Amino acid sequence: MYTRTEDPLHIIQEVIDNAADEALAGHGQRIAVTLHLDGSVSVEDDGRGIPFGLHPDEGVSVLEIVFTRLHAGGKFDKGSGGAYSFSGGLHGVGVSVTNALSTRLQVSVSRDDQVATLAFAGGDVAEALQVRPRAAGERRKGTTVRVWPDARYFDSPTLPLAQLVHLLRSKAVLLAGLKVELIQESPRQTQAWQYREGLRDYLAQTLPGEPLVPLFEGERHTSAREAGDADSSFAEGEGVQWGVAWTEEGALLRESYVNLIPTVAGGTHEAGLKDGLFQAIRHFIDLHSLLPKGVKLMPDDVFGRASFVLSARVLDPQFQGQTKERLSSRDALRLVSQFVKPAFDLWLGSHVDHGKRIAELVIRQAQVRQKAGQKVEKRRSSGVAVLPGKLTDCESRDLLFNELFLVEGDSAGGSAKMGRNKETQAVLPLRGKLLNTWEVEADRLFANTEIHDIAVAIGVDPHRLDGPDALEGLRYGKVCILSDADVDGSHIQVLLLTLFYRHFPQLIARGHLYVARPPLFRVDAPARGKKPASKRYALDAAELQSELDRLRKEGLNDPAEHPGSKAVWSISRFKGLGEMSATQLWDTTLNPDTRRLLRIALDADAPAALAIARVPEDDSSEAQSTPEAPGTPDSTQLILTQLMGKGEAQARRELMELHGDAVEVDV
Repeated sequence: MYTRTEDPLHIIQEVIDNAADEALAGHGQRIAVTLHLDGSVSVEDDGRGIPFGLHPDEGVSVLEIVFTRLHAGGKFDKGSGGAYSFSGGLHGVGVSVTNALSTRLQVSVSRDDQVATLAFAGGDVAEALQVRPRAAGERRKGTTVRVWPDARYFDSPTLPLAQLVHLLRSKAVLLAGLKVELIQESPRQTQAWQYREGLRDYLAQTLPGEPLVPLFEGERHTSAREAGDADSSFAEGEGVQWGVAWTEEGALLRESYVNLIPTVAGGTHEAGLKDGLFQAIRHFIDLHSLLPKGVKLMPDDVFGRASFVLSARVLDPQFQGQTKERLSSRDALRLVSQFVKPAFDLWLGSHVDHGKRIAELVIRQAQVRQKAGQKVEKRRSSGVAVLPGKLTDCESRDLLFNELFLVEGDSAGGSAKMGRNKETQAVLPLRGKLLNTWEVEADRLFANTEIHDIAVAIGVDPHRLDGPDALEGLRYGKVCILSDADVDGSHIQVLLLTLFYRHFPQLIARGHLYVARPPLFRVDAPARGKKPASKRYALDAAELQSELDRLRKEGLNDPAEHPGSKAVWSISRFKGLGEMSATQLWDTTLNPDTRRLLRIALDADAPAALAIARVPEDDSSEAQSTPEAPGTPDSTQLILTQLMGKGEAQARRELMELHGDAVEVDV
């Protein structure tokens, strides 16, 4: 598990989230957090209480397993009779790591007229389980966990009070009727939150500026009848609650949650909200003929001045990283968009004057964006090169949004052309493997047709190293390498990276070069319990195994081990991008809201083998400065010379002998 180590808030949040899951499941109405004088923190709830009987297979208390074993918990059985249909837990490791990173942890559980206590030190049992009858006046049910965080693992042992208050208040906002308390022993004070109106009150109270129009709010969940529909891909109870406000100026308030877990980095549920709002307002503008000639709307024009609070309920959430800061479940985009769009359509139709004010704001945003985009367009001259015929260009000329995909093969290029967003995505198919350009002189580059077409398409001449005008003619904000997820595809990636590093270094230095990561496998899972049939994608064998492990926990079986069973998965392997349909390529690789795109950056301090680093598409870190000129003995230069130099066969052999066991070769 990965946990934030700035302070102990994240490990305390894991305990709070477990209490919130009880309330989300309808079994709790109160959560109390106490900050003690000795630096420990207690979290108390009035849920059902963690079971403390013997585990039938392990032979030890279930309570001990929950706090000491990974992948333990009641969050995997999503069918009838499961402990939780909806929860923030994904892997079942949260409180196990809380225990491991604490000098001491005490648990007290009231359940079935009994009280059980158990204590740990450094993650190990320090005081054995004790069970006694519940005394008169003691609570009938619930769990109390007291944690002493181990200061050795954190930059600061102090909890950030403002973040804790925000976290606790959000639980009360998102669960109407839930009472959340924060009790401090020094100085002695108590804060409590309980919201009856939910998101409306919260957004109205915390909105930085005056809203342009009244709040647009709503809530919608999948009913049992809808979940049973053959065309439905959502389970009963899945849904979304939202509140949106538009302001003309000032700071924005944007908060999103999945099963009460705050997703500070957003994710696919926020993308679904953006899509639903955009589709509805665009239809409203078209219906009332409000769009001036020459203005084209983009989703960010609608979302640019929108403040919102969004709470999604997803049966089986998938997050990027154990800290759960960003939702990556592809189905969440369709879920939220499908519920928000018709509701906003109805709201706009019922409040036409408000809709026109929003439309005016959106159109102004689009006009400002287009004017800004025109300022960075290439200055044309009479001698401008003609774009290559096989380039399928995009309609937009805005560098902020434009993307060029360099696609391996004409077949994959055809699927990409059909599946792309024509407004902002261009496609240039490449035939076969590119020329190794490591030792090719600059004046000989354009003798190769493929390299000539790439240079003309991106609008940048090779070896323009200096000054702010080095990328003056750049036509795309992102140049994305899209190749098969196999050995040949990796080879093509290396050849293209060699070209850009050697001859177009400013593209990398200024963060314009990316590598797309298409999946290698697709797993088809049948319907089970409340969970409908689904398709899951895996990048490689390791991720495939992880997906299969998750399906096993959800009650599905390996077809090889259970022939004839209906509750089995099926696995499909993509031999190449050309096998993917346009829809599959869009869902997995082209859609900005669901794809995995890695930005190429230079890391001067990394070992030679890692000198060209890959970071997530939305990573906010700055790209490195201008790469050193060819011939400078830096680590990137060294490794590429060894890999691509014509006279470096012995160096390549030494590299393979040294690092061969760390390379996964798919043959």
